[in-house]
Amino acid sequence: MFKKILVANRGEIALRILRSAQELGIRVVTIYEETDREALHTMHADEAVCIGPGPRKDYLNIGKIIRVALNSGCEAIHPGYGFLAENPAFPEECTKAGLAFIGPPPEVIK
Repeated sequence: MFKKILVANRGEIALRILRSAQELGIRVVTIYEETDREALHTMHADEAVCIGPGPRKDYLNIGKIIRVALNSGCEAIHPGYGFLAENPAFPEECTKAGLAFIGPPPEVIK
């Protein structure tokens, strides 16, 4: 089981994922843009990292998200849904960086 994961999403889906992970004893890092600074997923996470001013373009920046995960000591990334969850490059880049991807392999997404 992972000790720490990054949730690469926002809002309600990020909140649901982080609550489930925390119930399992997993620490959660969430990301946010300035426009989401006061969002519930940032307040309930163990750590929340600002990834840019927004709106929403930074949630699609694979390199930035992976750097946050690595710098925060995460072992895995959960994409949530939408945003990067449907981009096969995301799990590929996670694997290259040594991070587990909590979701389907790139072949399935393609």
